[in-house]
Amino acid sequence: MGMGAAASESRFHVLAVDDSLLDRRLIEKLLKTSSYQVTTVDSGCKALEFLGWSEEERSNPAETSVSPPNIHQEVGVNLVITDYCMPGMTGYDLLKKMKESSGTYSI
Repeated sequence: MGMGAAASESRFHVLAVDDSLLDRRLIEKLLKTSSYQVTTVDSGCKALEFLGWSEEERSNPAETSVSPPNIHQEVGVNLVITDYCMPGMTGYDLLKKMKESSGTYSI
């Protein structure tokens, strides 16, 4: 009865970041067939927003010592899959910013 809700809350959660709608849909479809929970966004900035970073923290790279709130723990993101070449922020820059923060380092 209640096991379905508990099982869906404990599923492995993947955040897929890609500026291509086709690629996001493909990633989502492939991962959902393996029973993963999938959230897709189209930019590095939206990924940081989903993970709990404020607008000021996202736009000010000099503030790398500031940690976002631990919102990623509430949404339970376990893995980020990202495109490398995206407008505004590359996938590498997204992951680098995440690793510079204690709030998102463990993802």
